[in-house]
Amino acid sequence: MILITGGAGYIGSHVVKQLLEKNEDLIVLDNLSTGFQKTIDTLQNIKKFCFINLDLKEIHKVEELFKKYKINTVIHFAAFSQVGESIQNPIKYYMNNTVNTINLVRLASSHGVNKFIFSSTAAVYGEPKFKLGKNLIDEDFRTNPINPYGMSKLMSEKVIKDEAKVNCKFKYVIFRYFNVAGADIYFDDNNIQPRIGECHSPETHLIPLILKTALNKRENIAIFGDDYNTPDGTCIRDYIHVDDLADIHIKGIDYIEYNDSDTFNCGYGHGYSVKEIINSVKTLTQKNFKVLNDKRREGDPSVLVSDNNKIISKMNWKAKYDDLNIIINSAYAWEKSI
Repeated sequence: MILITGGAGYIGSHVVKQLLEKNEDLIVLDNLSTGFQKTIDTLQNIKKFCFINLDLKEIHKVEELFKKYKINTVIHFAAFSQVGESIQNPIKYYMNNTVNTINLVRLASSHGVNKFIFSSTAAVYGEPKFKLGKNLIDEDFRTNPINPYGMSKLMSEKVIKDEAKVNCKFKYVIFRYFNVAGADIYFDDNNIQPRIGECHSPETHLIPLILKTALNKRENIAIFGDDYNTPDGTCIRDYIHVDDLADIHIKGIDYIEYNDSDTFNCGYGHGYSVKEIINSVKTLTQKNFKVLNDKRREGDPSVLVSDNNKIISKMNWKAKYDDLNIIINSAYAWEKSI
């Protein structure tokens, strides 16, 4: 039995979707603070599963699930993820992201869970300081978060690793996400018709914000800083399609069955600037919209691009949707449907 926390959220729901399509038996936990009941209802149409509306801080109720079900795998997504909010309210992030993870790890380890898959982030690396000739971030890169969100995830990683040292049966895979985008690749009448996708309140991610602007749901899109040390002055990020990221988690379950615990970057190994994304959206949607220049945001590194050689070589992972047009088109189809 697989327990998924945060399964009504953006990334978690795409992993749930792929597991259901593989006919897996799941327990999905979510307090619906950022996830949606509608997403759960859509997923139930693929295959019925056990959904429980529960906050991880209700640790005694969570423990009852470990007592009731024979859970051997935990995939832990539940967390807050807004960098700006974490700077304004760090305790909220340490309590939800780190303390709740500590309690979940304790329960999983004590109840015989032998596979723990953790949703981490490239924010653990902070502002990269590259050596001469190097411009990609590998898993051995120095971790130095510059915001509480990244620190809350790094602290959680440490807890997971330390527990695995004292409980040899408790194995983990930590996935450090770069920028996740796109929506469910599902075709109806030869057109992409996503069943689930990205929906945050408030929305803070670049691609959906640009698409909302193209659809006149917003008046404009702001570029936060155009004086970074990049070719066009705007931040560069490594965007990975959410269905490729979900596939990584499925492979992670099999990987940990036969291999030692490990940590992997999740990205395509190349990046796009903010201006490149804006121009791509304008081209693909054939819509013009207002773009404003604003000051830099605190906590934004100039470049975050993964070195993904490790996950390719050790997990034999191969991207299916490494194409900016596919990412934007799937996100656009989703945005038009909500």
